[in-house]
Order: sequence, then C-alpha cells, then structure tokens
Amino acid sequence: MGGFDRGLFMRKIILAASLLLSSTGANAATSDRCKNILDCIFNTAPRHQIVQPQEMALSGGSHREMVRWSEEQYPTGSIIVRTPERALFFVTGKGEAMRYAVGVGREGFQWGGTSRIVAKAEWPGWTPPPEMITREAKVGHIIPPHMDGGPGNPLGARAMYLGGRMYRIHGTNNEASIGGAVSSGCIRMMNADVIDLYERTKVGAKVWVYQ
Repeated sequence: MGGFDRGLFMRKIILAASLLLSSTGANAATSDRCKNILDCIFNTAPRHQIVQPQEMALSGGSHREMVRWSEEQYPTGSIIVRTPERALFFVTGKGEAMRYAVGVGREGFQWGGTSRIVAKAEWPGWTPPPEMITREAKVGHIIPPHMDGGPGNPLGARAMYLGGRMYRIHGTNNEASIGGAVSSGCIRMMNADVIDLYERTKVGAKVWVYQ
C-alpha cells in the first residue's frame, strides 16, 4: 500500500465541508448526499438510490383532491366522469368525493352513458382493436398488434375495464395529455392517480359518463 497522502486527505475534507454547507437548511427528504462528514470523505453510504424502471413511471405528479359532494343519487364507491370538466369523481361517502383530473376522448370519440367496472389489471398489456390499427396507419401512425405492460405502455400503471371492455379508465405515459381531449374514448389519468383510484374501486362499481 502507498503512503498517506495528506494533500488528498485535506482535499476530501474541503469537498465534504462544502457539500454539507450547501445542503444546510434543505429538506431532509432531498438532502441525502451524505449524513455526516465521514460519509462524505470515505463514501461509507450510497449517495444515489437505485430506481426501478416501473418506479420511474410513477415519479410524476398528481392531480387529485378531496371535495365536498352532495349528490346523494350516486352510491358510495361509484365513479362519475364529467367530460367537459375533464374530471372524474369517486364517491367516498360522508358528503365527500375524490376529484381527479383526466384526459378524455377527442372529438368524434367522446361518449356518455352508464357502465360498470368489469375487470382490473396492474401494468396491463394493450391489444389495440384492428380498426384502430387501420385508422392510425392511414395517417402514418404504426401501432403494434400488442404491447406488453410496463412504463412504455400507453395504458400506464393500472387499467379498469368498463362493461364490454371496449373502453377503460387507465394510466398514461403521456402526462401532458391530462386535461385534454386526445384519446379514442378511454379515460386517462396520471399514473399516481390511477393507482389511487384502483385501490379504492371494486369490480362491479357503477360508472356514469356525461358529455
């Protein structure tokens, strides 16, 4: 082993002190570069958390809030989608509902009516209908016949299938589409929000969609 390098040791002390000073007053949840000066000098603790690909897809924001709810005709556990508002409500009971921002069908693909949640899936695969593949190919969009579930899948982290399974309430890997009218009739949600709704919703829950 080589001899003790006093210059290198002092440079590490100076670097460690600067790191600690730069994080003074920062939030504890984000200033985790080192816990103390020894960690900074000798790197005794990891400075970066390893994030799995699916966790990366959940790192976006959320557009949900609890709101007052006085419409007693909708039972607890039901879902109401108001297309013009770009909003989905889950009735929690006790005069409250969880309101989520959503993306809805583009012009010509919006719809209204009642349905039920007939199935649920985590990280669902996507098999687009043949008519969608044909329609999109005409405008230069090539859609594969099937995509496995995962962060790159357009259905996002969760899907709740409506009666007939033609339409879904699902997550998205395109957060910019939330609040817009861009889908082929499905209801899109932020991944963090669709997971929240997924945990609250039971198979058989009734769904109202209003245009």
